[in-house]
Amino acid sequence: MAERPADHTDAAGLCAELIRFDTTNRGNGESAGEREAAEFVAGVLAVAGVEAKILESAPRRANVLARIPGRDPSLPALLVQGHLDVVPADATEWSVSPFSGEIRDGYVWGRGAVDMKDFVAMVLAVVAGGLRPRRDVVLAFVADEEDRGEYGAHWLATEHAVEFAGCAAAISESGGYSYWVEASGAGGRGLPAAGGRAVRLYPIATAERGTAHLRLTARGRAGHGSRRNDENAVVRLVGALHRIATHRWPVHLTPTVEAFLVRTGAALGVPVDLSDVDGTLARLGPAAALAENTVRNSTTPTMLDAGYKVNVIPSTARAQVDTRVLPGAEDELLAQIDALLGPGVEREFVAHQPPVQAPVDSPWFTAMADALRAEDPEAVVVPYCMGGGTDAKAFSRLGIDCYGFAPLWLPEGFPYRELAHGVDERVPVEGLRFGTAVLRRFLTDC
Repeated sequence: MAERPADHTDAAGLCAELIRFDTTNRGNGESAGEREAAEFVAGVLAVAGVEAKILESAPRRANVLARIPGRDPSLPALLVQGHLDVVPADATEWSVSPFSGEIRDGYVWGRGAVDMKDFVAMVLAVVAGGLRPRRDVVLAFVADEEDRGEYGAHWLATEHAVEFAGCAAAISESGGYSYWVEASGAGGRGLPAAGGRAVRLYPIATAERGTAHLRLTARGRAGHGSRRNDENAVVRLVGALHRIATHRWPVHLTPTVEAFLVRTGAALGVPVDLSDVDGTLARLGPAAALAENTVRNSTTPTMLDAGYKVNVIPSTARAQVDTRVLPGAEDELLAQIDALLGPGVEREFVAHQPPVQAPVDSPWFTAMADALRAEDPEAVVVPYCMGGGTDAKAFSRLGIDCYGFAPLWLPEGFPYRELAHGVDERVPVEGLRFGTAVLRRFLTDC
């Protein structure tokens, strides 16, 4: 009997298949590679009648590109981008094999189920179902997002920018999923009343903080550990790190975060005072987790390197600081860091990528919100700012407005955000069906 052909319109099945490709990215160029997953993606597109190309930036570091013509070629194109690589997983900590792609108890299990083979699967399912978009849709399924993007999005944006010609906006990970919050009062500003019941927020990312990772180098006078030394490089470095780690960065409200606070407060029936952001966050309850890391810049010491023998004072000591900067705040941030360093300590960038800011009130955002509400009439759609970073940083350099919109319906209490890079990563099958329906509406009509 001939083998039954795969159902490429089933996002859960596609997600499981994608998970079974081990595309582990260990960083610093060490990777299992995305080649087989890329070939699978290109094969699904080919069956749907979409010609795709595979571009390798290095052996096995594969990226898939395709363009689906729209019904109205005069409209600017939309980029739909997602990454094929995943972070490592320790199988001894998991309930299932991380690369089994097992479907059980209503979930697809495995590394990448949340970050972000679920989105890739939903997009492929929409295309396999016969997508006829209003405008051109450019598809990019890329390598290396889980490291620096040097083999993926940043390489494509530099070496193959022509592939994205005409793209005005992009969608990708980290937005459009349901986030349940208990409301305390009546709604406002045109949002539904919500007193005493759970509200389903759907945050769409319209911004993300920039990356300004720093290496600090303290220099001093080498000497014997038993003797006084007022030019001890280790002491200088520790002092600088203490000042940076304990500095209270001021509130810096971006358009995205301000809109999130106002609209979420109205939906939950709680007062919003933009002159007291910390008090407002306290009143938002669990919803505050979507904004608390993006009302300020942040500087977190993460790495130390000094000395080679306990009785020797070294002449240099180094540290790295994970620094995240909000749109429009980098000059102020760096000036303050320079003031905190103290004598004998210098800084340099280890990684430097600017923040991302797309318009909050735009036809793109409206179309995403409409698609969500068409599938969930009680959806409360709000903008938010991502605290970390994505490949949007690469594509925004091309003048593309980048949004985090990978829609999913999630059951109340489901720890979605914690499962990205976590143990027993999984995504609900019903959530994938919902997200596929939302994406079909959006990609067809936007």
